[in-house]
Amino acid sequence: MDESQLSQRSVAELKELLRTQGLPVSGTKAVLLERLTAADEENSLSLEDDDAIIEPITFQQRMRTPVYGPLNLGALIAVFLAVIMVTATILVFKPTWLGFEREYDYELIDFDQTQARTFAQELVDLGHPVWEGRMSGTTEETNTSQYLSDRFQEMGYTPEINEFLVPMHHVNSEPSFRLCVQGLGGISPCDGPVAIGSQITPFLHRVDYVIQGFSGQSNYMFNEDIAVTDLGNGTDDALWQSATGTLGYVRGDSSKIGNTELFSNAAINDLAGIISVNKNYQCGKIEGNDCVPIFKGTNYDSIVAANGGSVPADIPFISMSKDAGEIFETMVINATEPASIELFIDVTNDQERTIYVPCGTLQGRTSELVIAGGHHDTVYQAQGAVDDSSGTSSILEMARQISEIVNETGTPERTIKFCTWGGEEEGLWGSRAYVEQMQSTLRENLRLYINLDMNHVDADFANRGNALTLFTNNADDFGHIQRITDLYKQEESEIADKYDIRLSLLDGAQGEENQMPCNSDHCPFVYDLGGKNGRAAVCYGSGSWEYHTYLDTMDRFNEESLAVSSTIYGTYIRLLAYDLTV
Repeated sequence: MDESQLSQRSVAELKELLRTQGLPVSGTKAVLLERLTAADEENSLSLEDDDAIIEPITFQQRMRTPVYGPLNLGALIAVFLAVIMVTATILVFKPTWLGFEREYDYELIDFDQTQARTFAQELVDLGHPVWEGRMSGTTEETNTSQYLSDRFQEMGYTPEINEFLVPMHHVNSEPSFRLCVQGLGGISPCDGPVAIGSQITPFLHRVDYVIQGFSGQSNYMFNEDIAVTDLGNGTDDALWQSATGTLGYVRGDSSKIGNTELFSNAAINDLAGIISVNKNYQCGKIEGNDCVPIFKGTNYDSIVAANGGSVPADIPFISMSKDAGEIFETMVINATEPASIELFIDVTNDQERTIYVPCGTLQGRTSELVIAGGHHDTVYQAQGAVDDSSGTSSILEMARQISEIVNETGTPERTIKFCTWGGEEEGLWGSRAYVEQMQSTLRENLRLYINLDMNHVDADFANRGNALTLFTNNADDFGHIQRITDLYKQEESEIADKYDIRLSLLDGAQGEENQMPCNSDHCPFVYDLGGKNGRAAVCYGSGSWEYHTYLDTMDRFNEESLAVSSTIYGTYIRLLAYDLTV
């Protein structure tokens, strides 16, 4: 076969030709062509030399060949050599039909840590000018989506920005939460020029308290004297029933009552609002001995069901730090003369807003599809450097590396797509909407979805732990990830030795103990494909104590840790791109 015919072959076909000749199969398409051409020339020369020394055997020579039994010596030698050749062929090529495990040509992709950090910083810089977050449905998310689409286009991908209209709450302005002890024996107003002796205690937004997912709005002023009901840890139904028309105060503890249950109970019992206090999560780890307030979402469908078909628009929901909660308890819960409360929450939660899913596509020779993604949105009150600027910057750097490989190697067999998701923090809205819109295509063509959500180990991993967990729901994918991880540990030991790289196969059915968790954007790709479970691979990191707090900043960022999952999964994408047999 001449060079022009070889150049028409795909990379996978060229590698198969090399395998049949026992030659190396690594390298770009140009390297593969050069290797095959050289091998063909060598074989041609060998044949010419052989032809020069071959002489015809006469009938008399054949008659003189000794005969031993029914076979002559030449025949015996030929049989012996044939057996040796067959055995050698089996040992060299190790055919899978004889039980040999196939050897795969894994070649680790590169990962530029500095570039990944640059991507993360650029994402953080797109945050809200005061609250720093990139909450979905905001101007900040719109700008982020365009930034990501531009990066994909610069890398050579075909960009697209998908838009979806979904339920989304929106924080419209800075909230206010203050307490007032009136002067002059309780007759002086709290505010204004005639306020005499009144003491006002303000709570600082983001530091002392944060608004929770799908909180309603409120405009409770000092002079309204809104009452408070102590609900303990939130597990007593009788206390909830007695709290109608009041602010419910809940102390978070090990009972783990979630936001959805708290907000649902507030709706069912017609409370005026909910104040929960962090008493048990990451206490003393982030800021002194305090337990920093954390943003948490609520399940939209559950809230709608609890409220008779709509989200309650006038039940504010905030979470306080432990220290701020103790001040509140002293001045309101335990005081003989409770302080007056001002709680102004300007939130719209009963409208739909537009969220975005930017993608970049490298079209392959077939419609088979590999997708990798992470969510670009953050909680409203934090930079989200780790959650999930780490995952999104990893996706960008993986996309950049894969694009360079395709430029060198040629068109992939499978189509490769990188996407980032909006609306993850409020209920996986972006990935769910995308999967629903692409349902038939994904059900038929999706080979694997890879999700990177906080695939990161904190900068202070020596004191916080160094674990990275890579998991999948398919045994074949698990085998590849395991072998690539072993290769990574060999070739990148300087990084790999610093981290506890854990692998896990979670192939149980939905509802079983060993199922894939449904806590990030891989969930729709696994469970929302119309009766067919999709294949996914995920990475989670560790040590991110500042998760969903205002302290999730670039000070905590550790770009080196991103190299582990990005290189391992990027290498697998490379294999899947060019080998349809995998």
